[in-house]
Amino acid sequence: MRVLLDTNIIISALLFRSSTPSTVVEVVLQEHRLVRTEWVIAELREVVGRKRPDLVPALERFLSSIDYELVSPGDTAVAISDPDDQPILDAATASAVDVIVTGDKHFLTLNIETPLILTARAFVEAYVRST
Repeated sequence: MRVLLDTNIIISALLFRSSTPSTVVEVVLQEHRLVRTEWVIAELREVVGRKRPDLVPALERFLSSIDYELVSPGDTAVAISDPDDQPILDAATASAVDVIVTGDKHFLTLNIETPLILTARAFVEAYVRST
């Protein structure tokens, strides 16, 4: 399954190693195909650099160590209320991503069938096997 992780999920995973977002990142990297956009990568660097510069080295290690598919935005007929989120939605729909995992309310209130938009908790409930 091809999964796009929104910026807030990756930042939460970096901040809180035993969190639900951290579990999502681990599972996606081990069992699915991580999909990234230049937009999210740039946003990650900007937000972490501004809010938590101490985490910049950890972010750069993470970005350089993972395997991911880089996709570009395309045109989509679906509009999202926050224009900053439009490139992410456009890339996800144009590249036929299966799931977007996010905590962003602008995504979570969209009424679309694909891609499936889930919170970190909903992703874990749906796709993480209990041990």
